[in-house]
Amino acid sequence: MSENEIDLYVFGQPPEGVPTVAESFLENPLVVVAPIDHPLAGQKGIPLERLADEPMLAREAGSGTRMAAERLFAEQGLRMTVRMELGSNEALKQAITGGLGVAVLSRHTLPSEFPGGRLTWLDVQGFPIKRHWYVVYPKGKRLSVVAQAFRDFLLQHSAGEAAGTVEDAA
Repeated sequence: MSENEIDLYVFGQPPEGVPTVAESFLENPLVVVAPIDHPLAGQKGIPLERLADEPMLAREAGSGTRMAAERLFAEQGLRMTVRMELGSNEALKQAITGGLGVAVLSRHTLPSEFPGGRLTWLDVQGFPIKRHWYVVYPKGKRLSVVAQAFRDFLLQHSAGEAAGTVEDAA
């Protein structure tokens, strides 16, 4: 972004310390995902304390999804037990399917698995964590016609969502 090589970005969390315009265009709920045969599958209102006992699979440190989950645990005086860090959502889903643990993922990464797939999400207190997707571009950048059209498309087709603009003055 600092090299001004790409017109638009889609982020789950706008970058800090970089002068940008970030416009939310879609809710991005984070859910706890487990194998379909997990002992907690189907239970309602699972306490976060119980989830803290589970081996967690997580994205790399600094990931917005991981930071949101760690923040929720910390607010309750808990700590996630991270068994393994993986660099992609697809790798996390494969590890969950293999029974290596549970993970917090964006609900948008899961459409092909639900319903009737090999994964399920758990009904854990405090989840889903409500977040948003943002279309982001450098502050002061004049967008190309194509980039502007794509930005407009995202914002117009998510009119049912609570959209807004955040400008980082950094």
